[in-house]
Amino acid sequence: MRELHERLRAIGFTATGDPDDVFGDGTVAVVEGFQRFRGLPITGTVDPITWAQLVEANWRLGDRLLFLSTPFLRGDDVAELQVRLAQLGFNPGRIDGIFGPLLDDALSDFQANCALPISGTLTGATKLELVRLTSGGIERSLVTDAREVAGFNVVVSGPLVISGASPLVSMLARSNRDAIEVTVFENESTEDVADYANGAGAILVLSIQELEQIDGVHLHYWASYRSHSRTGEQLASAIAASFSRSQGRARVEVTGMALPVLRETRMTTLRIEHGLVAEGVLEELSGVISRKIGEVIHR
Repeated sequence: MRELHERLRAIGFTATGDPDDVFGDGTVAVVEGFQRFRGLPITGTVDPITWAQLVEANWRLGDRLLFLSTPFLRGDDVAELQVRLAQLGFNPGRIDGIFGPLLDDALSDFQANCALPISGTLTGATKLELVRLTSGGIERSLVTDAREVAGFNVVVSGPLVISGASPLVSMLARSNRDAIEVTVFENESTEDVADYANGAGAILVLSIQELEQIDGVHLHYWASYRSHSRTGEQLASAIAASFSRSQGRARVEVTGMALPVLRETRMTTLRIEHGLVAEGVLEELSGVISRKIGEVIHR
């Protein structure tokens, strides 16, 4: 409990009125604030995902050596490294706080351009040069944003991956199999789905869940740190607009979030959550999503 309070305080979240050994109403409110800030489900409970995000949030650039490893290093220090490299025109991939192969290449390229030892590791000397070149209060655009706007990150081949527990999974699989290869996962973990999608170069990932406690339909796309998926936002917004016009019985929300399935997959991914709606409404939603998927494939 004390470590929880210490980690929250270290990043500016203070539980008013709660001693360090108490998880009271003040702590619940602060945890909810942290979850909201990080794009996580707002539960007020420190589940494994929230705790992992809290640990990542406590890392600052220079606290540790950063390099390509297995499993990948994760944290806000990694995200800051990605941002600074992207500001200088080096492509580290999506700003997601994960030290993967693209970030390794970008860091090595930066070191080569600065006549530093090419190690792919954020050493003290590399950090000093990186901070020197990106400091000064100048607002710089990110090369990762420019690449997405230009369409360089669009996947043009690979299967449609659908995962989750909902009648909508089978509906979408049936309606899209004639147009594209479809792979369906039902009970596999987020890691397994993401590993398959990334390895197969999936054109799109749909993670679907029926949740009794929500009202209507919620569409989530990747958004965290200083980045978000523009293609994910556009697809989710297009689905919401079309579905809202087709019927008025189910409320539709579009939100950027940092859920694990959105973070782990490198292509456009949507998390679709819906309440206990009628089968006819789901069929209508399936038709709208399938039409929009067809437009993505055509482009």
